[in-house]
Amino acid sequence: MELSQVGAVYYRAPGAFRFPEGMSGPEERFAAAQARAGLGGVLSALECRWVNHPTAMARAEYEPAQLAAARACGLRIPATLITNRPRDVVAFATQTGGPIVCKPVASPVLIEDGRLKSVYTQRLSLSDLQDLRGIDTTAHLFQAWVSKEYEVRLTVVGERMFAAAIHAGSEASYEDWRSDYGSLTYTTTTTPEDVAAGMRRLMERLQLRYGAADFIVGSDGQWTFLEVNPCGQWDWIQSATGLPIAEAIADDLQGGT
Repeated sequence: MELSQVGAVYYRAPGAFRFPEGMSGPEERFAAAQARAGLGGVLSALECRWVNHPTAMARAEYEPAQLAAARACGLRIPATLITNRPRDVVAFATQTGGPIVCKPVASPVLIEDGRLKSVYTQRLSLSDLQDLRGIDTTAHLFQAWVSKEYEVRLTVVGERMFAAAIHAGSEASYEDWRSDYGSLTYTTTTTPEDVAAGMRRLMERLQLRYGAADFIVGSDGQWTFLEVNPCGQWDWIQSATGLPIAEAIADDLQGGT
């Protein structure tokens, strides 16, 4: 294809480069870096409509930057600590005055023994705070626990927003709904105007055309922002609710609304 004819790119979770067998580890890493710089450089140079541009996605995937931007855009966020010092965790729990959770700072997915595994959000008990060995190994993200009536997956495509309420049906899914999909039920809901306005500002600030944002909705009706994934899943939400997300992505790629 003549690249000058490309008018839009839908960029989402590309697979890893594959190379001939027999290459050494250093050779394969070198080849992957060359391929990434070559193909990635050519694609990134395209002046067209992106959903989303890879450089914007790379910036947006830093959760600390996301949270700071969300707060600056008027969204409510939980009290948050990122540290690898156990004593800071204890001090944060004391200052918060209630339960706290621990979650990964980056992608919660890892590969072990050839299998894909997920690290879920975990609510910490008093006994957990007594033994924080391993915290000093790397960075961890801690947040104040936010009591919830339900959670919302807010899928943003251009100027359009599709809100699906996620209702937990088990103790595990109440703590992290990704841990027990089978217990979940879904309903469509309406996004409060102040939240919608904050999300519009955030998407513009992060230079994203698409984002899958997660919120907690409390018994008082307040929405608390957790994160926005620039390449988050959307098909299962569309299947469960009928929200026309695929059509919205197609429209946005064509420059429509």
